[in-house]
Amino acid sequence: MRTMRLILVIPLLFLAFTLFGSCAVNPVTGQSQLMLVSEEQEIAMGKELYPNALWGGEGGGGEYRDERLKTYLKGIVVNIHKASHRPNLPVDFAIQDSSVPNAWAIPGYVVMTRGLLANLNNEAEFAYIMGHEMGHVAARHSASQMSKGMLAQVLLGGAGIALAGSDYSEAALTLGSIGGSLLLLKYSRSDELEADRLGVQYMTRLGYDPRNALNAQKNIENISNEYIRSLGQEPGERGFFEDLLSTHPRTSVRVEEMQNIINTMPRQPIRGDGTNRQQFQSATTEIRKTHAIYTNYYDKGVRALKKDNLPEAASFAQMALAQDQKRAPFHTLNGFIMLKKKDYSGAERSFQQALSIDPNYQPAVRGMGAKSYFQGKYTESIQYLRRSLTLFPGDLPSFYFLGMGYYRTKSYRNAIAYLKPFADAQPKHPRVHGILGMCYENVGDVNNAYNEYVKQAKIDPNSDVGKTSVERARSLQLKYGR
Repeated sequence: MRTMRLILVIPLLFLAFTLFGSCAVNPVTGQSQLMLVSEEQEIAMGKELYPNALWGGEGGGGEYRDERLKTYLKGIVVNIHKASHRPNLPVDFAIQDSSVPNAWAIPGYVVMTRGLLANLNNEAEFAYIMGHEMGHVAARHSASQMSKGMLAQVLLGGAGIALAGSDYSEAALTLGSIGGSLLLLKYSRSDELEADRLGVQYMTRLGYDPRNALNAQKNIENISNEYIRSLGQEPGERGFFEDLLSTHPRTSVRVEEMQNIINTMPRQPIRGDGTNRQQFQSATTEIRKTHAIYTNYYDKGVRALKKDNLPEAASFAQMALAQDQKRAPFHTLNGFIMLKKKDYSGAERSFQQALSIDPNYQPAVRGMGAKSYFQGKYTESIQYLRRSLTLFPGDLPSFYFLGMGYYRTKSYRNAIAYLKPFADAQPKHPRVHGILGMCYENVGDVNNAYNEYVKQAKIDPNSDVGKTSVERARSLQLKYGR
């Protein structure tokens, strides 16, 4: 068996290195390293990953809309980028509308969440954190992770949509996606420490006091601990966030390392007070107020909705809306509560209100698609859900309901195109395999139809779909001698 594995793996490795392998000079270290993606591929992959990361990864939420704040912060990011080792790359900046305190970067993009930004003290802390994340891109840590992922896919013979979450399509009736993190690049501890060094280096080049990097690390630890306390006993969210933190070296290790970096780094002139605290505090006043509404009401409403506690969810949604009517997520939360109550006209009003504020707020687009599906307006549902997937290509509930919409309209090949990826990601779903079996049978694919019926029979043979699947599997077996 071991010999057979080697026979299979060696040609695949050769194929991987033939197709992708090349040595590249690391722009930070100046050393040669194996890299399976070119710089052009890095940029293209970053562009492809970005919407999934913004909506589905690291807490999701899409983009926080405040153009004045974004313009101010993007100016800082552009200056950091010019001071980095790869200023030739494109760069864009966004605030992710998530209470999870986090920041991340992929080629072409750098992002900080509302939950982290609203708790920083000054511009220097922001510059250090952005420099750290951009350091991962500059040192090609992100490209290395992409390369490892590419090689793993070759060795595994390719991979489907890597999504995980609830087994039930009911998740489409909640605000967030069940897609989970599509990005969560796992950097090594040495990569994290190198990014720390680059973050300090870049902020120093721009005239910030590097001692604020130490303050930022301590502040991040406090923000993270406060966020964990706010989750209470929510095991799923705690587990996700603690997993996110586990890849980072302990604060004490990082502070000690950065102090050594600061001590040995050539002195640079400090601009002003080295923090630009006053301007930063003024620019972030509104987001801090808004963040408090999210944490006090909206986040609690979302958790109550996930637990199907509709009265509590509705109460928190109304309190959030009483504080701020101009946030699309608040109206969308109310829409999903109405959808759960089967108040379709109320759901539509809330979703449309959200879309009047932000036409590209993907959960509201998906909500409209789900609402139309439940009303039997399948053509309308398909239109909304196709748009939902242009905004968030990895949104698993949209895959399910879009596939079901095509199934209801007897467009079986289109149904398979969306239900199959969903079934691969949610293999224990109580209905999807039986529906897929019917779709395959209707297009004359007997082998796949039989296989899906058998899967459905193992998962739930007693439901209507399960009973039909058992019957159809038996019939196909008798007819074709399986």
